[in-house]
Amino acid sequence: MTQRREQRAADWLAAAGLRPTRARLVLATLLVGDGRDRHVTAESLFEAAAGGDEAVSLATVYNTLRLFCSAGLLREIMVDGARVYFDTNMTDHPHFFWEDSATLSDAPKEELEIRRLPMAPMGAEIAAVDVVIRLRSKSG
Repeated sequence: MTQRREQRAADWLAAAGLRPTRARLVLATLLVGDGRDRHVTAESLFEAAAGGDEAVSLATVYNTLRLFCSAGLLREIMVDGARVYFDTNMTDHPHFFWEDSATLSDAPKEELEIRRLPMAPMGAEIAAVDVVIRLRSKSG
């Protein structure tokens, strides 16, 4: 099972042309080893790595996540000015941000309808549209 997870991670890195260093393999295995999409912060990935056999510094986690984004393996989702999540699902889709638990999850894209976007200012073009729907538990 572990060998299969590591192979999936190695294949993920190879598809982007990235060399499978020890740290990259550790983090890639945590991100995609089980074949499921996930949303992580650098801190949550660091904690997950700390629970394993291979220690990875927080600085390495940040640098590796940025590299994975640059290579097109992860999407960066900015929830607010201080909170960044990394998504392994590279398709266009909206997200739910659960304020009570500070977690991010996929929202059903088939239920989202955007009919029109504003015109981009002169000299600019729209690069992407990220939809984050904030949720909180109902009181009472």
